[in-house]
Amino acid sequence: MIFSVEMKKACSIISVVVLLACFWINASAASALPKGVIEVSPPTVALPLKLANMDGKVTDLKDYAGHWVMVHFWAGWCGPCRRELPTLDRMAAQLVPGTIQLVMVNAAENEDDVFVFLGGTAPNLDTLLDKDGVVTNAWQPRGLPSTFFIDPKQRVRYVALGGREWDTKPYLDFVRSLSSR
Repeated sequence: MIFSVEMKKACSIISVVVLLACFWINASAASALPKGVIEVSPPTVALPLKLANMDGKVTDLKDYAGHWVMVHFWAGWCGPCRRELPTLDRMAAQLVPGTIQLVMVNAAENEDDVFVFLGGTAPNLDTLLDKDGVVTNAWQPRGLPSTFFIDPKQRVRYVALGGREWDTKPYLDFVRSLSSR
């Protein structure tokens, strides 16, 4: 079959449009996760996590089966944690209750230091105390802060390493979108 010049131009234009559309679809899929949030593929079963807060109330990750959970490891001596905690405080205030459970885990600091630090940095947040560091060691965060997103089936689906501005649009949109995933 012989193609006319017009047919060749039309095919070239269609090819370019198809290539651009494919690029746009791939770019959109890649941008669905905010910077620094990594999908865990395949998802892995979340390790046990059962700790008490400063009031002695025990939280067990198993109790949140059926819900999304954001497990956040931090320490007061950690510079990025110090900058990030106020953004977590503001994020938590903007979320609809029940959409995701924020579980904060302080990595091996004493209760007095944690109390004073949170009071001045993120007064609305509660934290679990991993006084001996056993839980933190088992979860093996690659540095602090580290955040693990646990799906309703108790699997680690996403990880964020390092500090994030959780109260900004990309991160808020991501956290809000979890209930539909």
